[in-house]
Amino acid sequence: MNRERIIPLIIAVALFMENMDATIIATSLPAIAADIGANPLALKLAVTSYLLSLAVFIPASGWTADRFGARTVFRAAIAIFVIGSIGCALAGSLSGFVFARIVQGLGGAMMTPVGRLVLVRSIDRRRLVDAMAWVTMPALIGPIIGPPVGGFITTYATWHWIFLINVPIGLIGIVLATRYIEDVRIEGLERFDLTGMVLAGAGVGGLAFGLSVAGLGLVPNWIIIALIMAGAASMAGYLVHARRTPAPVLDFSLARIPTFRANVIGGSLFRLGVGALAFLLPLMLQLGFGYTPLQSGLVTFTAAVGAFTMKSVAALIIRRFGFRRILLANALLSSIFLAACGFFMPSTPVAAMVAVLLIGGFFRSLQFTATNTIAYADVEPRRMSRATSLVSVAQQLSIAGGVAVGALAVQFKGTGVIAAEDFRAAFLLIAAISASSVLVFWTLPQNAGAQLAGREPIAAPDASDQRVG
Repeated sequence: MNRERIIPLIIAVALFMENMDATIIATSLPAIAADIGANPLALKLAVTSYLLSLAVFIPASGWTADRFGARTVFRAAIAIFVIGSIGCALAGSLSGFVFARIVQGLGGAMMTPVGRLVLVRSIDRRRLVDAMAWVTMPALIGPIIGPPVGGFITTYATWHWIFLINVPIGLIGIVLATRYIEDVRIEGLERFDLTGMVLAGAGVGGLAFGLSVAGLGLVPNWIIIALIMAGAASMAGYLVHARRTPAPVLDFSLARIPTFRANVIGGSLFRLGVGALAFLLPLMLQLGFGYTPLQSGLVTFTAAVGAFTMKSVAALIIRRFGFRRILLANALLSSIFLAACGFFMPSTPVAAMVAVLLIGGFFRSLQFTATNTIAYADVEPRRMSRATSLVSVAQQLSIAGGVAVGALAVQFKGTGVIAAEDFRAAFLLIAAISASSVLVFWTLPQNAGAQLAGREPIAAPDASDQRVG
């Protein structure tokens, strides 16, 4: 089988397993709590501990892949994730379950950025847009279909299978990665930035954790404020440290590259909307419209169908119009369909909601494919691992921020019992934030990412910057 076809599929399946698992647990928490003898609210620690572990360990992923080999670390990440999944299924107490989720988070923290690193180092740049379309879909589809799939498994089997299904998927992924992925590593690597790892981990963890629980009523407000302030202070300390370090664990100097900056800043603003959509839409359908979880899942699933249909035409569209025009026009189109969700009412025909979600899912997926691809357009091979780590951190924070903004908007608008109209302001707000990404994409040069779009000749890679081990 062609390596350039199967490598994106291997990475996409691994990332789908991770993204699915991050959300599939939501509908199964009551059943898990009853089985292990824990309070359902206390079991929310399982969700937040996973996010915290993910955020803390992502900064170390790039250096680890360079030091031990991308294939080795990617396989190890899958194995750690599978071990954590087995631990979740076997857990008999709250502490055991939370610990297993932390192990899962460690695996997930390495899986996503290292998977992207494998992709950009293994795929010809002319075909990177097609490959990135596959890798983009798990982040869009997983959060949407996770809750209904979790509810189905919990209803018709047991909650343990939510985690046990990861075992065969992970084993197949390890076998395929061993066969098809080369073990790319960097020679003459600098010492690991341990101080930077501690500061960045504390900063990203505090911000991601604080933003994830903001507005949800899970913890007192003073704890949320303390987490966000501590995270911000740690990140400020990291920025000071990074200026004095030749090889910082998170290389913010990459933001000087216009195409990379477009992903980190513009992509993060846009991603706020999608992060909030996966949280707000099921909530509105169930609390505002009175839908059952299954009915809600069937409606929201159509957004995933739209994302999937995009894959076959993304490369064609980007090559026809170029990255800059796609990013500008598509950001506005996607934001319009995002805002349209705020005008759904209990009387809105299901067919109309499905149409909005289907078309919106298509445009959002196209936007993510474009932003995720252009991030690596002008990054030199030796700095690619640092680029994938920083992109993953930015994505984690933007998704957490989207949930926080959506939750706070509904909480501010609500008057006690949440009604359908309480969601309109939230959807309009997140649509406006997503649309503001246009201001960043506007600064891109006209020929941004021209090589990746197949509109210019591809320069030969600098083989001296890397070796295959």
